[in-house]
Amino acid sequence: MRALIYESFQGPLTIQNVPDPTPKDNSVVIKVKATGLCRSDWHGWMGHDPDIVLPHIPGHELAGEIVAIGKNVSHFDIKDRVTVPFVCGCGSCTQCISGNHQVCDHQSQPGFTHWGSFAEFVSIDYADTNLVKLPEEINDITAATLGCRFITSFRAVVAQGKVSAGQFVAIHGCGGVGLSAIMIAKALGAQVIAIDINDENLKLASTLGAIHTINASQNENVVEQIKSFTKGGVHVSIDALGSATTCFNSIANLRKRGKHIQVGLMTGDHQHPKIPMDQILANELEVIGSHGMQAYKYSEMLNMIKNGTLQPEKLIQSTITLEDAITALPNMNSFDNKGIQVINSF
Repeated sequence: MRALIYESFQGPLTIQNVPDPTPKDNSVVIKVKATGLCRSDWHGWMGHDPDIVLPHIPGHELAGEIVAIGKNVSHFDIKDRVTVPFVCGCGSCTQCISGNHQVCDHQSQPGFTHWGSFAEFVSIDYADTNLVKLPEEINDITAATLGCRFITSFRAVVAQGKVSAGQFVAIHGCGGVGLSAIMIAKALGAQVIAIDINDENLKLASTLGAIHTINASQNENVVEQIKSFTKGGVHVSIDALGSATTCFNSIANLRKRGKHIQVGLMTGDHQHPKIPMDQILANELEVIGSHGMQAYKYSEMLNMIKNGTLQPEKLIQSTITLEDAITALPNMNSFDNKGIQVINSF
């Protein structure tokens, strides 16, 4: 199969022919029809993920068709159209038994713990636990936006943030995660404030439902501006980027008893950021992590997409080829893109 590979961190990306995967007893092989290009893939290429073994094929947001199946897989068949969350559970550890596959003790992640979906085929383990059948109303390109950014945002807003109509919600960082969160929070009736450093991203945030936008590069005190606009702070705030600044601001802009949801990956020098612990204590703030979403929880989100309440296709900036990803992936940290790029030609 053709695949995009890097053999050293921050090194050249090349298209190579490598052996097709074969299914283990509990796994399937999927012919990739579309796969999203995500900043998490950039983190992997940079060497921020200790699970990656070189040489490596990135890619973790995918949609495709099952072409080979292990003997112990019972819930899926050849030719089923499927997607998968970027965190895959083993199905048998304490966390999985409790229903929390997103924090599985033995989790696997395509594009990180094993070769991913920037290839013609990808293998997914524990298929009965991790695969999600795609309804025919959702095409492959749209489905490829779901597996990381959209599901992470959905769970962050709905399950972790418990956002409700009328609440003020701040989204710090308007990349794929942040824009997804804006759309989802708006669909729940929230009043969304979008913060970013790119005016084009903020314009898109407005079209997706943000009632107020702030360019952080042009405002010295983002927190005070949010508190002034909301008359005391937001009910829920999401750091959708993952930096020391956005994490601090997301906590500091909360009203009393508000919730901060950390979604953006904290890597490198940002792993242990300064936070306003005095405010967390005095104002009884909640600081909550959000790490993907379980496969069995997809149905509510898929139904909202099918009935048009959520329209993730609006987040797609462009479709690109596998060759295009050679230059697009290293540039993910430049924040030049508004919306999501999807590879659909291999």
